[in-house]
Amino acid sequence: MSAARAAGPVVVALGGGHGLAATLRALRLMSDHLTAVVTVADDGGSSGRLRNELGVLPPGDLRMALSALCDDSEWGRTWSGLLQHRFTSAGGLDQHAVGNLLIVALWEQLGDTVAGLDWVGRLLNAQGRVLPMAAVPLAIEADVARLLPGPDGPVLTRRVVHGQSAVAVAQGTIEQIRIVPADPPACPEAIAAINDADWVVLGPGSWYTSVLPHLLVPELAAALHDTPARRCVTLNLSPEKDRETDGMSATAHLRVLHQHAPDLRVDAVIADPRAVEDVAPLEAAAAEMGARLLLRQVGTGDGTARHDPLRLAAAYRDVFDDFLGDVGTATR
Repeated sequence: MSAARAAGPVVVALGGGHGLAATLRALRLMSDHLTAVVTVADDGGSSGRLRNELGVLPPGDLRMALSALCDDSEWGRTWSGLLQHRFTSAGGLDQHAVGNLLIVALWEQLGDTVAGLDWVGRLLNAQGRVLPMAAVPLAIEADVARLLPGPDGPVLTRRVVHGQSAVAVAQGTIEQIRIVPADPPACPEAIAAINDADWVVLGPGSWYTSVLPHLLVPELAAALHDTPARRCVTLNLSPEKDRETDGMSATAHLRVLHQHAPDLRVDAVIADPRAVEDVAPLEAAAAEMGARLLLRQVGTGDGTARHDPLRLAAAYRDVFDDFLGDVGTATR
């Protein structure tokens, strides 16, 4: 593992969507050596339409990660806003994001997914690199259990839900997820980044459709298990209402992660105390994975379930510097 650089540690952040974007906005404040490894299973909205029509990786989560890495300058804010801009029309462009079209156009021009993303990053002056977790589009399947009324009382039913957008809103309890194909080729650059990292960060985000899929790509999972980097899990601020983790506690999130990767060692878990119902079982779940629990207020002060970049960056700094106690007591 490489030593921490003067411009910050080498960090790889894994996830997708708004959760990964929150992580990147925080990490860019403390390191110039960032790589985002992004899920490629989205099948809804603009991304799903482009994926189905052109056979490309879904670009939406990749676009959001690039946008999050734009710096807080006029240049960065302008390009970030442009990437996120969506058309409104009565035609085929309706709800397509400009950034999605730009990314896919570069893929067609260059014939190289990673090179296209690197060129977008150069255009934006992005403070880091964005990579897909797999070289082909993936689908997510979930086993979902649900209690339904029956003539003699509730009946437990199970069904298989196909597709990320369907899994995200499936009613019931997700018991297990899979990816299709089951053994896709991982992005080689993503594997190299994980092997060269000082820290790997998982979460926050949609647990079953943005965080856990990284542990289901065999080559990527092997790299996450074998890397000399240390590993940090960032828990969500609140359960996602009417979404895939509705009603799940912080402890349940961690236990589901452990269920899908029982041999994965984690060094630290970050949780906002407002999102923790009972600290003791969460500490125990973290310890089962080899981790120490860091309780820090990382959400905004307005009561919404959004991470504050400065607070989250401060929490990551404490983790990376081994200050995991309530009063900043070094643990190593």
